Amino acid sequence: MPDWKKSMQQTFEYFIVDPGTWKDKDQITTVRSATIERDEDAETKGSASFNINERLGECYIRAYLITIQNGIKERHPLGTFLVQTPSSAFDGRVRTINMDSYTPLLELKENPPPIGYFIAKDSNVMDEAYRIVRNHVRAPVVKPSCDEKLYFDFAANTDDKWISFVNDLIANAKYELGLDELGRVLFLPVQDTATLQPVTEFNDDDSSILYADVSEEYDLYGIPNVVEVVYSKNNLNYYARVVNEDSNSPTSTVSRGREIIYRDTDPDFSGEPTEYQVKEYAEKLLQKLSTVEYKVTFSHGYYPVRLGDCVLLNYKAAGINNVKAKIVKQAIICDTGCKVTETAIYTSKLWR
Repeated sequence: MPDWKKSMQQTFEYFIVDPGTWKDKDQITTVRSATIERDEDAETKGSASFNINERLGECYIRAYLITIQNGIKERHPLGTFLVQTPSSAFDGRVRTINMDSYTPLLELKENPPPIGYFIAKDSNVMDEAYRIVRNHVRAPVVKPSCDEKLYFDFAANTDDKWISFVNDLIANAKYELGLDELGRVLFLPVQDTATLQPVTEFNDDDSSILYADVSEEYDLYGIPNVVEVVYSKNNLNYYARVVNEDSNSPTSTVSRGREIIYRDTDPDFSGEPTEYQVKEYAEKLLQKLSTVEYKVTFSHGYYPVRLGDCVLLNYKAAGINNVKAKIVKQAIICDTGCKVTETAIYTSKLWR
């Protein structure tokens, strides 16, 4: 593995993939440029666009970054994509063809389950999900190890595709679909960002591979600074009101100059609460609601991080210090420098 923060030579290679063996078959030498998108919120987890000088039929293409550092040459897969939508342009001299391509999860999106399809109660969730995916995609599927079982019959909706059915199914075991760079399908446990450990750190120091541009956004809309809880059951009537008056909090009544009230008239208690417990419930609820999600977009030279990875950000020039953020989106430009633009999210408590 090269030292990604030091100088190296970089080129790119592209291969047609044999869907039967999932191995590289024929090299494509006419690719002029490519962009790879990875997106946690996209149903198929990403896509790619290839600019090429020849027309290809439907096929899988695998992209590699080639690095040479200290005389050592290495190949790093960037993704495997199914070519679907070609379009061409001619500038009077050269014809170029742009090919929109999709991840192997597209094959799960093409067909619905049979009408009336269901998985029986007590079935192993992940075993059933593995079987379905293995039967409906040509890419290799990595089998998960999980003992979670269904507590009810799990039926497909009439508008489901296999991908939506599988996503809903594995949510019962707190898993989600993913991919590796070779295009193999993964089942990944859902993890809270706060519990993740950084796989690497990005700093704006002298050895940084960060680009200068960075943006950060967050939305304070609807975040309350007052919580009211009304409990009225079994001849018990309690009312609690908690106010965020912290001048250091950007959402407090002091900072905003007004109240934004959230009222809970149906609080959830396991038994009959005391007045103190209702007050405590209101405080915890305001703490929970006083959380904002930050979205940071930044760019750097290529470094092998994946969707869902946690990174530590120290971008002092932008006021971002020791922030643990989860990668949710990536754009990789397959050109000189192999620029990667990342979108990462993290949460911050605005009260207590």
